[in-house]
Amino acid sequence: MLLADDWKDYELIDTGEGEKLERWGTYVLRRPDPQVIWPAADIEGDRWRKADARYLRSSSGGGHWEYRTRLPRRWNISYGGLKFYVEPTGFKHTGLFPEQAANWKWMMEKIRSSGEKVRVLNLFAYTGGATAAAAYAGAEVCHVDASKGMVSKAKENLLLSGLGERPVRYITDDAVKFVEREKRRGNCYEAVIMDPPSYGRGPGGELWKIEDELYRLVELCAGVLCAKPLFFLINSYTTGLAPTVLSNVLKLTVARRFGGRIESDEVGLPVASGGLVLPCGASGRWEA
Repeated sequence: MLLADDWKDYELIDTGEGEKLERWGTYVLRRPDPQVIWPAADIEGDRWRKADARYLRSSSGGGHWEYRTRLPRRWNISYGGLKFYVEPTGFKHTGLFPEQAANWKWMMEKIRSSGEKVRVLNLFAYTGGATAAAAYAGAEVCHVDASKGMVSKAKENLLLSGLGERPVRYITDDAVKFVEREKRRGNCYEAVIMDPPSYGRGPGGELWKIEDELYRLVELCAGVLCAKPLFFLINSYTTGLAPTVLSNVLKLTVARRFGGRIESDEVGLPVASGGLVLPCGASGRWEA
């Protein structure tokens, strides 16, 4: 398993009864997680009861936060030299997926050790965790997301990390349409990162369903890799897609063209209490 186990400002304190207890900097949040099907040893104890905020799901869909402490609208946490805003949303998210630090660390090492110019295409790039990591390591980044609001948050995270002068291009667009245009233009990248949703719609109402579209997108992106690519990373939060599925997709597309090595595995967060690991999806990695 690919573990994000070197955080200082984030900690997965405990899990149980369908929830997780997390420390984000100095604040503790309690959120539901569908992977947590085991009981909690101490869910009535002080640690759980005294969480600063708890997200409660509604029986009719959605949910809301209940606050025990008056929290700021957002605050920031650090991972190495990177800084990110944490902002609890009405959909239980915080604007950051801490398990992805396992991939940030890997890609930063690949970029730094290459000794060459590295251009990275980051698709479904959300609030820019991977964008900031790649830029911090010295890459040029093209950040693509269909949500104008997420692109704005990504810009703020880059500035927060002191990387505002790094060569990062922000694109608000449907990922497939953008890659198709890049291919027609003859543009290429040494690395591709993608974090596709299970289901979604583009800015023009384009329907996306990962089981139907992922292979086609990876095949399309293989066509915008430069002659000597460095890496290709796929993240998936879809529980029905095993890591081997990502390996197979990469083998039939990127590896068929460029050879190289493939590694796919679950991504997880260590639970401080009880020695468990919380699975957080899967990643498929191709490298030259």
